[in-house]
Amino acid sequence: MPLRSSFFLSFFPNYVIPKNPSTEPPCAYLLVPLNLIMRSLKRNSHRLRAIRPPTSLPAPPRIFSAPISTHPSASNDVTSITPIKSLLIANRGEIALRIARTASSMGIRTTTLYTDIDASSQHAKCTPNSLALGPNTKGYLNGPQIIELAKKHGIEALHPGYGFLSENPTFAQACEDAGIVFVGPPPKAMLDMGDKARSKIIMNAAGVPCVPGYHGPEQSVEELRGHAREIGYPVLLKSVKGGGGKGMRIVLKDEEFEAQIASARQEARASFGDGGEVMLVEKYVVRPRHVEVQVFADRYGNCVALGERDCSVQRRHQKILEESPAPVLDDATRHDLWDKARKAALAVDYVGAGTVEFILDKDTGKFYFMEMNTRLQVEHPVSEMVTGTDLVEWQFRVAAGERLPLTQDEIEARIHERGAAIEARIYAENPDKGFFPDSGKLVHLITPKVSEDIRIDAGFVEGDTVSEAYDGMIAKLIVRGRDRETAIRKLELALQEYEVVGLSTNIEFLKRLCGSQAFVEGDVETGFIEKWKDELFERKHVSDEVFAQTALGLLTSQTKKTTSGPHGETLGFGEAAAQGSRKFAFQVKRDDAAAETSDEAPEVVQVEVTQRGHSLYNVSVSRSTDASTASPVVYENIISEPGSAVAASHKSQLTTFFPRARVETTLVQDPGAPEKLAVFQLGEKTELTLMQPGWFEKALGLKEAAASVVAPMPCKILRNEVSEGQEVEKGAPLVVIESMKMETVIRSPQKGTIKKLAHKEGDICKAGTVLVLFEDPDATPAAGSE
Repeated sequence: MPLRSSFFLSFFPNYVIPKNPSTEPPCAYLLVPLNLIMRSLKRNSHRLRAIRPPTSLPAPPRIFSAPISTHPSASNDVTSITPIKSLLIANRGEIALRIARTASSMGIRTTTLYTDIDASSQHAKCTPNSLALGPNTKGYLNGPQIIELAKKHGIEALHPGYGFLSENPTFAQACEDAGIVFVGPPPKAMLDMGDKARSKIIMNAAGVPCVPGYHGPEQSVEELRGHAREIGYPVLLKSVKGGGGKGMRIVLKDEEFEAQIASARQEARASFGDGGEVMLVEKYVVRPRHVEVQVFADRYGNCVALGERDCSVQRRHQKILEESPAPVLDDATRHDLWDKARKAALAVDYVGAGTVEFILDKDTGKFYFMEMNTRLQVEHPVSEMVTGTDLVEWQFRVAAGERLPLTQDEIEARIHERGAAIEARIYAENPDKGFFPDSGKLVHLITPKVSEDIRIDAGFVEGDTVSEAYDGMIAKLIVRGRDRETAIRKLELALQEYEVVGLSTNIEFLKRLCGSQAFVEGDVETGFIEKWKDELFERKHVSDEVFAQTALGLLTSQTKKTTSGPHGETLGFGEAAAQGSRKFAFQVKRDDAAAETSDEAPEVVQVEVTQRGHSLYNVSVSRSTDASTASPVVYENIISEPGSAVAASHKSQLTTFFPRARVETTLVQDPGAPEKLAVFQLGEKTELTLMQPGWFEKALGLKEAAASVVAPMPCKILRNEVSEGQEVEKGAPLVVIESMKMETVIRSPQKGTIKKLAHKEGDICKAGTVLVLFEDPDATPAAGSE
């Protein structure tokens, strides 16, 4: 091809050079309208910028608005491109909202789905068209119903998001058979990579290294146990349909094998249905890193890697933090990972977005293929931030028949320019209780300010309810910095802006992760949390100013309805009046494992507030754990004023000028339980309990001792670990439940004797349902008993 033609095609890839120039005059393809030339130059300006020396993180160029070939030598069949005009999103929550945003920007008419429990959700409201799936919470898995709805409403394409039906080859094939474009890989590629055993065979044949193990059809416990002994403990049990840590167990020794495989199979069947109980047995790498590569392929045989992501910081085999580029990784290994990932995708004729996951052995530096996720990943925004791309837009364009928008060299140039990105998953869970999942209403929600370098993909707003029926991820916080250290600092500052009340979250834990020296140095592995648990779960000291501000905030909220005199003094009687005093007692909420087994009495802090004039106070803080309880900390003549107006009666904001600092605080009382307080101050959240006066407890006959154990949230009983009449120690396992697709062990809050097990295996329980009753230690023994 002449040089001038090659140059022309680099800017106008869809104009075809005539095969016979003698019969087709140059004007047939060179006379291009001026406005089209300008638009194409603007679209392709990144090619000129890519050869300039890197600058200070330029704004990412937009994805091309016209189909473009990254391989000018290949023929472009323009007639094969059919733009998507209408779309059904077969998913929920933040990913449905994220897909809808890109679809809307591309002029695609979008329809969402919802089950009854999601009828008021944000994803159901985000488009003019939303279709009901009915009362079954598993409606998002009802492929035939979803396809029928798409056909009934004349929808051309379907995006499955991630989870649910996104990796179901039968569903993808059914879409194709119904004439609906499935925005994802071909069914055969999904089938090949979805079966973990089959994928390992394909990868070995393609020269992609795999972890040593057994991937065969013989599935008896003794057969698998024999392979575990042959491989050598520790081994990893994993469902052939596994993903997201479901149906996965580490077996450290032979005696554990039978119990662990039973647990893994039960969880796998619940998560993946029939066939989920088929297990792989693999050598467990003791110090593994989880490193994955984002790949993208088109139907013309082109495949690129959009960098790698390190996802080693995990709990329950599920990711918490993801970052790109991976820290402490040499360029030779990095490029080898990219090459092997592309080779893996091409081995199954892959098309679309996918992630090839590897285990990297920290001790040897070797890496092994683990699995390929044949869908868009939860953590795809990390790759978007470091490449300046919109991968959902790429999905739509590739599904429409277009070629990949960028070459591998162009992608690598962008990664060098754009620095590092980190994603933190904001979950409804309690890290101090073993990351126990939570649910409930978001009675208060403040999020960080977004910018070019700070992004939030969320599925909820204040007032929404996080249901126990689905995954507990509230949002994803993604930040970018010129380097990894900058990105970590930005992430920590953004997390400090978050305020969530109504359920437990992992936000405070994520802040501690950002402050971990080992994490900052990039010394990560999948066992990171267990390795550094003493540091990450260290009980924090609550400052005296927190208790002082809480008391002042309560006093402020109680005087909101009073009127003021002409000179600003409070009018009224009792504790609200000027010169009056008010006493409060607080207890710091403790959910950590040590609190369950410790006999140490929780700290009670007493605060006395004396109002000396308008916005002028004396505050005394007495701590029960202080050696000198007779000498409380006293703040005299401090000025404290309400902050900006807050409409909700259960929220207060105030600014107080302490002797050496100005402190701004937000105080939130749980509307359903006003004694539960959340205090946001200096980037930290503290949870307190407002103690009831002694006379009130006596009048109500409240007892501190626990006589029963209740379900912390709606759940299914998997098994009882104790029997009636059995004596147990504090912290002993009582019941194993399943909630939010997670198995959780409920442990005894006290030493005692089991009086009654209220439920059997398979029972469905509501939150607050009694699971176990204890014998009353003060009860008089029955006649004849010893």
